[in-house]
Amino acid sequence: MPQAKQGDTVKVHYTGKLDDGTVFDSSQEREPLEFTIGTGSIIPGFEQAVIGMSPGESKTEVIPPDRAYGPYLEEMVLQIERQQLPTDLDPEVGQQLQLQHPTGEVIPVIITDVSSSTITLDANHPLAGEDLTFDIQLVAIA
Repeated sequence: MPQAKQGDTVKVHYTGKLDDGTVFDSSQEREPLEFTIGTGSIIPGFEQAVIGMSPGESKTEVIPPDRAYGPYLEEMVLQIERQQLPTDLDPEVGQQLQLQHPTGEVIPVIITDVSSSTITLDANHPLAGEDLTFDIQLVAIA
């Protein structure tokens, strides 16, 4: 039976969970995820977990932060003066915004604190610093 390898386009069903069992993403109610192994379009630990699997095979893989979204970095949290925001924006904790870096790169951030004078923004990926557990089923190798 064929096994998934570098360069193969694969289709997988998956459920991603945090250590406490909270499901953060799943393909179960939609089409399987399709990607090509080795292109870097998904996190490295997930890609590595699929290598060697055969169609129909299932496995559970725990992926540490360094093979997922990286460590949580305090230097990615910044506080800005409230007046730096557009006047028509009513900031709320949990709201997602985009900042433009001087290089032109767009950086997604989440508002984590709002006071009368400052806003705290977190540019870490929401899953940074987390061990991620994936239940993976290889559906097909294209």
